[in-house]
Amino acid sequence: QVRLVESGGGLVQAGGSLRLSCAASGRTFVNYAMGWFRQAPGKEREFVAAISGSGATTRYADSVKGRFTISRDNTKYTAFLQMDSLKPEDTAVYYCAAGRSRYVGPDYDYWGQGTRVTVSS
Repeated sequence: QVRLVESGGGLVQAGGSLRLSCAASGRTFVNYAMGWFRQAPGKEREFVAAISGSGATTRYADSVKGRFTISRDNTKYTAFLQMDSLKPEDTAVYYCAAGRSRYVGPDYDYWGQGTRVTVSS
């Protein structure tokens, strides 16, 4: 069992930055990849970024590539999403998720409760 708790969301102006954190507890953190997803009002949840257990491999959605950076601190059981050059279309509830293995893949077994990000124009 893995418990995930996101934090760091809020209101920011377009062009600004936010850093989301996802604190994990339960299974050994390095043993699973971490992902960030988001869901905007009226839209389906979409993939944002993922990172392997070691941190060596990362993946990004095209819409955030070059603006967002995913990272993790395995000693603190925490994953991060640094969001720069934010746009109004980044407004959404952001969720972190724990992958099925340490490798980046499509399956995520555990989800946090989400943190809201609002970008004003």
